[in-house]
Amino acid sequence: MSKKHLTRRAFLGAAASAAAVTVVSRHVLGGPGWTAPSGKLNVACIGVGGRGGASVGGTSGENIVALCDVDQKRAGGAFKKHPNAKAYKDFRKMFDEMEKGIDAVTVATPDHTHAVACMAAITRGKHVFCEKPLAHSIYEIRQLMAATRKHRVVTQLGNQGHSTEAIRLFCEWIWDGAIGAVHTIHAACTAVHCKIDQLPRLKEKPPVPATLDWDLWLGPALFRPYNPVFLPGSWRGWMPFGSGTIGDWVCHVVDPVFWALDLGSPVTVQARARDYAPRKHAMTFPKGSVIKFEFPAKGKRGPVTLYWYSGVERIPRPKELGKDRKVPGTGAVVLGTTGGITYGSHGANGVRIFPEAKMRAYKQPAKTIPRVRGHHNDWLNAIRAGRLAGSHFHYGGPLTELARLGIIAIQLLGQKLVWDGQNMRFTNNSLANRLINPPYRQGWSL
Repeated sequence: MSKKHLTRRAFLGAAASAAAVTVVSRHVLGGPGWTAPSGKLNVACIGVGGRGGASVGGTSGENIVALCDVDQKRAGGAFKKHPNAKAYKDFRKMFDEMEKGIDAVTVATPDHTHAVACMAAITRGKHVFCEKPLAHSIYEIRQLMAATRKHRVVTQLGNQGHSTEAIRLFCEWIWDGAIGAVHTIHAACTAVHCKIDQLPRLKEKPPVPATLDWDLWLGPALFRPYNPVFLPGSWRGWMPFGSGTIGDWVCHVVDPVFWALDLGSPVTVQARARDYAPRKHAMTFPKGSVIKFEFPAKGKRGPVTLYWYSGVERIPRPKELGKDRKVPGTGAVVLGTTGGITYGSHGANGVRIFPEAKMRAYKQPAKTIPRVRGHHNDWLNAIRAGRLAGSHFHYGGPLTELARLGIIAIQLLGQKLVWDGQNMRFTNNSLANRLINPPYRQGWSL
């Protein structure tokens, strides 16, 4: 189907205008559409253990020229699998030595180092794939978006569900009016990223493993002694490094409604949580929280209220759901004026209208959104074609920003915060404004 038949929202991801995101012409070395003489891109991967292995695998059809990880033990498998790639611990040194030999970069480090790694790549004109969430503060998100616009590189947030068939079906159904006007969304994830019971262990000061560069792992985070409770993986539950359940999952679960409804910035956010004292438990997240976002009317749609449920909190069963459908544990219930839709965790998998009789009777509309084959492939193909990838940073940035707003609301539990997204400030809380751009450790900057 030609682009002229697409809705603007479907083609651009409902987040950025064509004027906001431009790309360089194809003949420019390293620009979108340019390829190495072999037809393959030269890719460097930053963070290759754990989740980073997916980006190494997702780009393995290209020339993987460099692998970078501060944990040599955790990254060992990737190093062995790609012996021709040069191995590094510090991405800054990697760029100093190999800048001209790198076309594109993947970033799959802990959340608190996403922004510095991405910025180092973007300012050198490298295309970037970054695992979700995009960054660890609202300020970082806005800076990355501005840099992407300035340097005109092709970007992709690693919310893989954005490239699925299911999310496209969901958008097409919503735009077709399948459930009328959407007014309320209940979205959730049952993962519990809470470390309250491990807070006493922070007094321990064990030695740093010989295979780990602790100083580089900390990156821009304020210094604190090494402790095995922080890594690997468990960093998600610690406020200085991770983003809790909301940061880990909003970019997956909220993605379908964010795209379909062009949600943009909320105007208010408020959180409640169980057994959590923000000052006492400031290093970590609650076991369960409910965060309410209010979005203003936009275009032809009315106002929308989004409830986010983390951990032990669950989506309440809406009366409209009836008894023929389970409430998703990780997923969403979307309510409209003439019905509802449930879907699962990644890209609206299992998307289905309720009540069931309405689903069986529904005549599905034509498929108007272009289909893609794989999230990394979408990014790589976008580089070659000189186009936007599906979840580019001007879409994934505002989506990540929802999570960061929710985290600030958790830090100021119970307070209703009024958000001015255009000017990046809260209009009713000075303390909340100080949380927009937390300080970096000396020696680090964007």
